[in-house]
Amino acid sequence: MLLYIRLIRESFAFAMNALRNNKLRTMLSLLGVTIGIFSIIAVLAAVDSLDKKIQSDISGLDNRSMFLFKYCFGPSDVPDWKMDQFPDVTYEEYTFIKNNVDGVENVCFQYFTGNENVKFEEKTVSLVSVKPCTYEFVDIEKLEFEDGRFFNEQESNSGRNCIVIGHEIAEGLFGTSNPINKEIRLYGQRFVVIGVLKKVGERMISFGSNPDTTVYLPLNKVRTMFGENSNWFTPIIVIKPNETADLEDVKGEIQQKLRLKRGLKYGQIDNFFVNILKGATDQIQAFIGSLKVGGWIISGFSLLVGGFGIANIMFVSVKERTNLIGIQKSLGAKNKFILFQFLFEAIILCVIGGAIGLLLVWIIAVILTNVLDFEFILSFSNILLGTSLAAVIGLISGILPAISASKLDPVEAIRSGM
Repeated sequence: MLLYIRLIRESFAFAMNALRNNKLRTMLSLLGVTIGIFSIIAVLAAVDSLDKKIQSDISGLDNRSMFLFKYCFGPSDVPDWKMDQFPDVTYEEYTFIKNNVDGVENVCFQYFTGNENVKFEEKTVSLVSVKPCTYEFVDIEKLEFEDGRFFNEQESNSGRNCIVIGHEIAEGLFGTSNPINKEIRLYGQRFVVIGVLKKVGERMISFGSNPDTTVYLPLNKVRTMFGENSNWFTPIIVIKPNETADLEDVKGEIQQKLRLKRGLKYGQIDNFFVNILKGATDQIQAFIGSLKVGGWIISGFSLLVGGFGIANIMFVSVKERTNLIGIQKSLGAKNKFILFQFLFEAIILCVIGGAIGLLLVWIIAVILTNVLDFEFILSFSNILLGTSLAAVIGLISGILPAISASKLDPVEAIRSGM
């Protein structure tokens, strides 16, 4: 054990000596490793940060959720003009699915609609997303509250004039004062604020509007005001299956029972779509995986160049120290000692290059995190990966020079050095 500690210490000394005596040559050789490690870890750190941000953005909505309405989220064999002719889902179908489909934890009915202006006294906030929905929405989308609450089942069914507002809406209308129990105007009517949501911030991926700029009101109030068939609204049923339920089984049951309710005959296509959110999130994860693979391929070329650079400097080092190798062997140094000496030196040089690359990634991550509204993460696993990759590159690059050094004949080595 002491022998290997001594080997590492001497190899580190030789590596530092190579850096001091041949600064330009060594730094140029290390540059390839530095760029390679920087490229890989920078890509992985960026992808990990992107993945964390996306997961945070979509965490508010269970990716097992299903969206039932006349349109398809993804590609479909049904042309757009035909989808436009499909009937909208109805409130009656919402109650039917809620009461007749097994494996369902929650069902919510909501409207997609355009943006509106919201007023309080003399203040107005424009381009506000309005989301009429039933009371189950809060449990499906997992909204978090800064103050107050969501409307309950009785308020939802009766269509009470109450409203829940997002963080930015509260700031725009009320500033630092408490909005709870204040009345705001929407659709020409007054609504009592019963809840204010916590700030969510900017989202990179969003299935729907940002809660910060959204108001939520009982859907039955909107139905009473505008009727069932208003062109201003696109109805949708959101279904959250039980954790233990199979998504395809639940989807199949919904399709079967809704076909029967709508009187669709055998051979007729479904005039509705059951869109599963998990399909969209899986596509996002596949895209992130492709980014990682692309980063590895591009960065691999840099590592290859860096490996050749380290191999070159180690062959030169063997040539320069041929006389010293001969003396060491004549004094009894075994081939293994010489082999490990040069191998450790190559690994140490690569680890130094890798450390510089990791330092650059960390500096850039800190700068970008402070400048942008986005948190870049350099995780411990990526640091460990970068260090390990550098050591492996050193091992592979140094093995041939180390073997050639260990096989030198001591007499010939001393003679060639004279």
